[in-house]
Amino acid sequence: MTKNPKVSIIMGVYNCAPTLARSVESLISQTFTDWELIMCDDGSQDDSYTIARQLQQKLPAKIIVLKNEKNLGSNATLNHCLTHATGKYIALQDADDVSLPERLQLEVDFLDQHPDYAVVSGGMARFDENGIWASAFEIEYPTMKNIFFGAPFCHPAAMMRKQALAEIGNYSVAPQLLRVEDYHLWYKFYRAGFKGHNLQQTIYVYADDQSAYQRRNFRNRLNETNLKRLIIKEQKYPLYYHLYALRPLLVGLLPASIYHFFRRRRLQS
Repeated sequence: MTKNPKVSIIMGVYNCAPTLARSVESLISQTFTDWELIMCDDGSQDDSYTIARQLQQKLPAKIIVLKNEKNLGSNATLNHCLTHATGKYIALQDADDVSLPERLQLEVDFLDQHPDYAVVSGGMARFDENGIWASAFEIEYPTMKNIFFGAPFCHPAAMMRKQALAEIGNYSVAPQLLRVEDYHLWYKFYRAGFKGHNLQQTIYVYADDQSAYQRRNFRNRLNETNLKRLIIKEQKYPLYYHLYALRPLLVGLLPASIYHFFRRRRLQS
């Protein structure tokens, strides 16, 4: 294993055998090379763990593979990865996504040059079985108010200071945070006084297809609504904000075809 790499990349792996090698190859192809990759298989039922071990055997000095004996969820899995991370910076990557070649270098450069920032992410292109269908850029300098209206950073494209992440207690693990773990993480960063930045260029290619929508079930949408209500309470926002907090539930009532139609129109505009 590379001694004290500057960046530790953490990746939860769950039933992603068809995409895992491609995702890891996008990291191997980075222009920035001072990194380690820590993958943790979260009880996959396909060949994901076997593929992860094969990738590790090709690059044993840079890749660590862990395994949960049962499915624990994203938060616990990423925390498991963090116990093995030695880098100054922590980068994320999802096992079905791709980082563009200069992604890590751009994020490292930003954090090196801006010590008052704890998080950096950037623009992402969205793809499905038909290819890239949209590109999206988040607000360049999000505020706490921005966080109420939605996660301000592309989570799998983000890089964070390990020390700041430790100060907020890493990822919180609770059933009510399922599928909103990134949203809650950003809120914890800002609640602790940290701030983040979004690079205004595409650095990441994100899998966004029908299956991604299906993972956002009613329970997950209720989790998002409850998190928004917590933010309203702790930040002492006006009572009418509770109306907007219901938006995830209302969106979840839309037929899938209508949801996809309007969502794609919004993201492609």
